[in-house]
Amino acid sequence: MLKTIQILALLLLFNANFLAQTPNLRIPGRKVIEPTRTGKTFKSIDELKLQGEENLEKNRLEIDKVRESLEKQKNVPKMIDPDSSNKTVKRITPETDSLKGLNQNAIYNRPFIGIGSSKTAIGGYLEANLNYFITDGVSEGFSMEMRRFNVFLYSSISKRIRFLSELEFEHGTKEINLETAIIDFNIHPSFNFRGGILLPQIGIFNANHDSPQWDFVDRPLSSTLIIPSTLSEVGFGFFGKFFLGNNVLSYNANATNGLQDGVVYNESGRTFLGGGKSPEIFAEDNNGEPMLNARISIANRNTGEIGLAYYGGVYNTYKIEGEVFDAKRRVDLIAVDFNANVLKGNITGEYVWNSVDIPAGITDIYGEIQNGGFIDFKYPVISGKFLNYKSAQLFASIRGEVIDLNYGKFELTNSPKRDEIWSNTLGIGFRPTNSTIFKLNYRYIWNFDLIGNPPSQTAGLQFGFASYF
Repeated sequence: MLKTIQILALLLLFNANFLAQTPNLRIPGRKVIEPTRTGKTFKSIDELKLQGEENLEKNRLEIDKVRESLEKQKNVPKMIDPDSSNKTVKRITPETDSLKGLNQNAIYNRPFIGIGSSKTAIGGYLEANLNYFITDGVSEGFSMEMRRFNVFLYSSISKRIRFLSELEFEHGTKEINLETAIIDFNIHPSFNFRGGILLPQIGIFNANHDSPQWDFVDRPLSSTLIIPSTLSEVGFGFFGKFFLGNNVLSYNANATNGLQDGVVYNESGRTFLGGGKSPEIFAEDNNGEPMLNARISIANRNTGEIGLAYYGGVYNTYKIEGEVFDAKRRVDLIAVDFNANVLKGNITGEYVWNSVDIPAGITDIYGEIQNGGFIDFKYPVISGKFLNYKSAQLFASIRGEVIDLNYGKFELTNSPKRDEIWSNTLGIGFRPTNSTIFKLNYRYIWNFDLIGNPPSQTAGLQFGFASYF
């Protein structure tokens, strides 16, 4: 812009000087028509020169004003509209294939803001909600929560190498976690390398957990109390896709440090894989035996996706300085997940089976078998233009879920154990854009204790919102 103005200014100066100095300009091939005497007064050459000099001075003053204005604009930050076609700041999505809904692609299927020709882009999301619950007739009133503020950083380091990280601030700054920090080396669509702090592919939620993607305020029970989402671990692995006509076969295979001793003897007083997460998980393996994770899925471009995942290995510290003092104890988890389009709606769900080796004598309290799952169904009610949003959507949704955290029978009495949670949720959601959602949920929960007493019952309303930025 500045160069264009400078060129125009130079042309104006040239023309003014040229006219001032050449009042009797002759153009070759044309006659010069001498003015006839008709009583009109014509300006002399000196007068024309004086007028040209005055015009030249005016042009110089105008140019000085333009230059002064440009210098001021250099120091004023520009207001950027992320949805505009601005070439300096632009919104990008690193995952560019036609199957963005594939669970394998979820960590890249996010909006980022790229700046100019830089290879690095930034993004993130925030989530907040308002809760009001009553348990067995008793309520603690309203509670507001700033649940998450997550920041993404993405960089296309070279043609085949890309970097992604996610930093999470949970409940303000009560918890700060580096959830993802990976390097991907793209060798071929069917075979690629990944290393760093990665998200094991277990079920449908762990690697696809962003709140703006989900229609309910709370995360699924099976994805939090059995699968300890969000589970991040240091490791490396391989992933890829095979394109089979209208279908895509994808796989992930990882080796990680894995969970540690807190799977049992933890604060919750039950078998809880989330208790095996600790800061040390990012520094070293507690037993020298990595855990293995693999997921395979088949997806149809029009119908949906179904996946089967495994996660397992030795979780306890069984030796110190080479001396074995305990038996090896394993975690073996299998998950089936699906996502399908039904009529105009969508159905999503998962089922999880978890087997844990428990020390003798505490198997009545700490469950050796856990299982459960959920099903979500969403149906659009109204779609169209609203408040200048071209594709706003109002939809209704329902979730049903059941988990059993200690499946089996007591050793002494042979009576069934009932450490179970049942829950139903009805929801209404509004999406002005794909990046933002407002959620209103009514939730009812039945919580059964271990020995099978009548369940405590909880009911409540939740309002929340989540948005990428």
